[in-house]
Amino acid sequence: MPELPEVEVVRRGLAQHVVGRHLGGVEVLHPRPVRRHLAGPADFADSLTGRRVSAVRRRGKYLWLPLDDTDALLGHLGMSGQFLVQPTGAPDERHLRVRFHLVEDDGTPAGELRFVDQRMFGGLMVSAGGAVVPAEIAHIALDPLDDAFDDEAFVRRVRAKASGVKRVLLDQTVVSGVGNIYADEALWRAGLHGDRRGETLTGRQVRDVLARVREVMGAALAQGGTSFDALYVNVNGESGYFDRSLEAYGQEGRPCSRCQTPIRRVPFANRSSYFCPRCQPAPRARAARPRATPRH
Repeated sequence: MPELPEVEVVRRGLAQHVVGRHLGGVEVLHPRPVRRHLAGPADFADSLTGRRVSAVRRRGKYLWLPLDDTDALLGHLGMSGQFLVQPTGAPDERHLRVRFHLVEDDGTPAGELRFVDQRMFGGLMVSAGGAVVPAEIAHIALDPLDDAFDDEAFVRRVRAKASGVKRVLLDQTVVSGVGNIYADEALWRAGLHGDRRGETLTGRQVRDVLARVREVMGAALAQGGTSFDALYVNVNGESGYFDRSLEAYGQEGRPCSRCQTPIRRVPFANRSSYFCPRCQPAPRARAARPRATPRH
């Protein structure tokens, strides 16, 4: 599933192509991608037609396009969703689900914005009054690349948690946009095992993890994100190549670049965690509390 760097790459591409243009018409070619718009596909199209895109914003893995600075088109890519910008009349993609006709202020056609989604886990909806922050995602925390992110509040929250630090990084109410790939990469860089409980970490360790999250996301952004197949692409249909720079994620059995110990993989929440057993030693198991002797 695309994570923050991949979604940010898409956001930047959309900002270059759609801001300042109008949605001259909307075609919903399959109802599932707009299932979260409860009024239905026809209302979805009617609510967007004629609206002017004033910006492209992101929180975590969600994107939204403010419309006339009032409402918003809110989207999530899911596992295989793609926003593509194409010339008017270009051949349709096999899994094209929604087509937005772009026009200039004077009505001149300006190409098409297409939502393509093979597996259809992604989704689009109109958020009434959602131009600044859609109400549907207001509960999601800021991400580490946001200028308003509060580092010290993050440190306090992590150190108050009894759960493993990787699980905390994936908690979108604590910090958004960090997924499985970048959590593993940041923890490898920080030399911490994902099962280390937040409450056992020092403030310095938590700040280092946060710095490593930003570091690895910045590196991924510079390389267009991480692509393992053709499902993640930018708005021009191009894949990122940060997968070539991964140190831990997906590297099972390969030598750690720091100590040459083979990278290990273990199950984690229906997914996998990758780590170096030497650089990232597992925490000692907590001793079981002795049972109280029953009174007779």
